[in-house]
Amino acid sequence: MKYGVVALALALAAPLLICHPGGTAAQDATEKAEDYPDFPGRDETFGFCTGCHGFKLVAAQGMDREAWDRTLAWMVERQGMADIQGEPRDLVLDYLGQAFPPKTGNQPGGWRNPFAQ
Repeated sequence: MKYGVVALALALAAPLLICHPGGTAAQDATEKAEDYPDFPGRDETFGFCTGCHGFKLVAAQGMDREAWDRTLAWMVERQGMADIQGEPRDLVLDYLGQAFPPKTGNQPGGWRNPFAQ
């Protein structure tokens, strides 16, 4: 399957995704995908993530691809997020890893994922 087909499928499915029973999207209506780094998969990732929460939350994180993957797995397991696999997941993880890589700085004890317990 080509990324174009995957991108279209994700873009069409994103509004239908449910975070958890009774969940609602907490997206800021002023947020736009164009506000974030322009790498392949931006629109699809924005659409997928904002089905559950604002994208500012995503952009505030800083993780490598593996940590993003663990975070998606945690959201599926603990938050009832729709589980994406294969090329769609790769597209989202590639975007997240490139657009929001690990943060550096003087953070005591290193940066910790606020979602992982």
